[in-house]
Amino acid sequence: MDSSYENKHPELEKNNRYTSPPSSLPLYELKLLQEYIHGVNLQNLGNHVPRDRKNMMLLKFFRSKRNQLIEVYSRTGEKIIRTLGKVKTVGRNFVMIETLFSRIWLPYQAIHSAKTPFGIPDVHNSHQQVVYDGELRRKLLTNFGQTVSMKETLRQQFFEELLETNLKLWIGTKLSIFTHKHVQGRVKQVSHGKLHLPGNEQIRIIDIQYIKQSRWFSFIERIFRWPSHKK
Repeated sequence: MDSSYENKHPELEKNNRYTSPPSSLPLYELKLLQEYIHGVNLQNLGNHVPRDRKNMMLLKFFRSKRNQLIEVYSRTGEKIIRTLGKVKTVGRNFVMIETLFSRIWLPYQAIHSAKTPFGIPDVHNSHQQVVYDGELRRKLLTNFGQTVSMKETLRQQFFEELLETNLKLWIGTKLSIFTHKHVQGRVKQVSHGKLHLPGNEQIRIIDIQYIKQSRWFSFIERIFRWPSHKK
């Protein structure tokens, strides 16, 4: 029987050569161990910085559920709101969830609980890969900032935005915003931790508990704003 190193570790072959094994464990077992160690480290870090523990745990949870269906319970005043939809955007202090008819922004501070809905397989997300063609690779190397900023998929791959940063992308959009009260209007400006609406209405972003936008209404708006072209 051939007991050569090559036959024992075919999974390490790369460019007709063999890389050094990262561990004496099989790769599948090493992967499970690494995930366990990362989880324990995150728990320990959260215990030492309790102020940031909730954000870190929710960020880790929503990362693994991107593009998957989740169920989130959040607080608006004394009211608990149940939101069921797919994770669209994961930020450092918020998550955006899409349903068939709406987009919903939920700051982590307002989230009470989150889970995979009953009856839905609890699996890791398998849709986070981006296909990099030659032209995209060249643009990333020569003009990284502009290239990434123009594509939502790339922004999600490379950055985790703050809620304030994300809302700047929605200037001119009509939103329903919940703090201690309900305010509705088009976003005029986002700056210095505040959301500016018509009529000199200003909302501190730290006070926001829930934001909702109608996807159908947004779609109709884009149709009417689209410049007409004569044939």
